[in-house]
Amino acid sequence: MPDRLDFTWLALIGLALATVLVPPLVPRPLLGNALLLALAAVKGRRIALDFRDLRAVPALWRGLVSAWILVVVLFAWLTSAVIALI
Repeated sequence: MPDRLDFTWLALIGLALATVLVPPLVPRPLLGNALLLALAAVKGRRIALDFRDLRAVPALWRGLVSAWILVVVLFAWLTSAVIALI
């Protein structure tokens, strides 16, 4: 019987395939970067919650890890936006 890790593994494979398919389909670099980084954030959160077993910890720790992932992704997107505008 499949468990949560099996579904997470399948979701990560699907997200990885979506990451490969996005660049040719999105003509605008800023939008494409935002979409790729959003997929990366979803993958990071799934890995943190399921493979690092953070679903069982207090909500404060889950929130801190999710916020850290969000900050890293936003910083990466802002960096790509600045580079694209130069």
